[in-house]
Amino acid sequence: MEAADLIAGLDDQQRLAAETLLGPVCLLAGAGTGKTRAITHRIAYGVATGVYAPGRVMALTFTSRSAAELRGRLRPLGAGSVAARTFHSAALSQLRYFWPQTMGGTMPQLLDSKAKLVAHAAETLRLRLDTASLRDLSGEIEWRKVSRLTMEEYAAALPTRSLPQSVSPDAAVALHQAYEDVKDERRQLDFEDVLLATAGMLELEPRVAQQVHEQYRFFVVDEYQDVSPLQQDLLDLWLGDRNDLCVVGDASQTIYSFAGASAEYLLGFGSRYDDATVLRLEQNYRSSRPIVETANQLMRGRPGALHLHPVADEPGPRPRVADFVSDSAEARAVAESIADEIRQGAAPESVAVLYRVNIQAAALERALADVGVSTRVHGSSRFFDLREVKQALMMLKGAAVSIVNEPLFKTVSDVLRSLGWTQEPPEQRGAVRDRWESLNALMGLAEQAGEGTTLRQFVDELFARQAGQHEPTMSAVTLATLHSAKGLEWPSVYIVGLSEGTLPISYATTAEGIDEERRLLYVGITRARSRLRLSWSHQGQGRGQTDRRPSRFVEELRIRTPDAVGSSSS
Repeated sequence: MEAADLIAGLDDQQRLAAETLLGPVCLLAGAGTGKTRAITHRIAYGVATGVYAPGRVMALTFTSRSAAELRGRLRPLGAGSVAARTFHSAALSQLRYFWPQTMGGTMPQLLDSKAKLVAHAAETLRLRLDTASLRDLSGEIEWRKVSRLTMEEYAAALPTRSLPQSVSPDAAVALHQAYEDVKDERRQLDFEDVLLATAGMLELEPRVAQQVHEQYRFFVVDEYQDVSPLQQDLLDLWLGDRNDLCVVGDASQTIYSFAGASAEYLLGFGSRYDDATVLRLEQNYRSSRPIVETANQLMRGRPGALHLHPVADEPGPRPRVADFVSDSAEARAVAESIADEIRQGAAPESVAVLYRVNIQAAALERALADVGVSTRVHGSSRFFDLREVKQALMMLKGAAVSIVNEPLFKTVSDVLRSLGWTQEPPEQRGAVRDRWESLNALMGLAEQAGEGTTLRQFVDELFARQAGQHEPTMSAVTLATLHSAKGLEWPSVYIVGLSEGTLPISYATTAEGIDEERRLLYVGITRARSRLRLSWSHQGQGRGQTDRRPSRFVEELRIRTPDAVGSSSS
């Protein structure tokens, strides 16, 4: 692709970002403003003009899915050889390479999960912890390490932290130390150790730092509002004394402060680099005008908030707030509304229901099943981990060796039929239908493959998707927590449970905690393209449930945009 073609379709601010290839650059990019398009075209433009050598560019992000998306977008732009990785995968690659040279021998084994080791450490201290407590304490260990706190500094910070009721501050510190001791005895590393050890090598081994600096010169960091102090320190070490760094982020989408993320690095970028170019992407290409206006109202006056400008001319329906007698009534009403959308021609995969905590999914699943609507809980079981998908991949891989000169569609359909796929979906719901949906998603990928795609190429693409957890779209309504919905979008979005104690969550008692809950709702609102419905219920399930109050955020939207919302009890 010609260099001029790479920037021809960008708006003025995106084009300016793409053409500003050297020095420190900060893109303050609001939701739906095409930030991924801007940075991938920027990288590709730098390669096409000869400013960047592809092998010297490192694009960094925070999830495997996001890294896979970057790679997928760079490939057709002629920049497929640019490294696009998570912080962890980039650090792990360097650690494995340099460990024998600097430490000798093989690198310690990586922990798959902290929970088992935390449980063992708790046993040594005679602490009895349930599964939820083990998960929360594992998160505390991660937070301490990415925040680069010593045990003494962590102990001093404990008054601001939320611990399980059965664990005292002294016991928490002792558990952290016991975890580290057991891990060292077993010669194991956790994910945070990978970053810490890589940073340590770069700090203490000039030869290692020199090799890394010779390899990578130009850095791009997506979702920069999610960077932790440890990741920032590692990024500084990768940069050395250079400043060819482009960061992209939105302070209004900082929703992982509990895990150590800090928007201060994004908002302070212009102060840190005197010669920084700071650009704002505020043209929203995703959502209708009423949805954008609602998002702007929610974040008005908040630190670092961008003011989005809708590009879409069509007004679209105004977001509504509905209230219901109970959680079950709310779930039934949402399910009936979704079923009505589908009857009118909407695809199930074009609809999502978002909520604050996982437990809210159960009532929604039941209500949607009652009206005959298939659902998929985002983040529950990964698509490529499903048994039927693994079977299909292995059979397709075998077919790629033995079958030649046969149309891709025929080969794939034959393999999937042998596993139970049919052209028409089964009438029954449950596991049989779920299995069919999974196989049908693979069939859909085969139908979307470009003309002339060979079976081997198709199989290679499937395994690349598996490695990057780039899952295909399934014909089902998505159920997702607000946290897991970040980075996704749907034409129609329902956000449920907007009551005090749920959103904002009950343990968000500080101003900072409430602000994070506000940003979480903002993320949910900006997932919607054309239709947005908000709701809450007066009572939960079971005895002793007291009347709830609507979320303070709902109250704000009612006061500020009274014509944009409505209420209906049911």
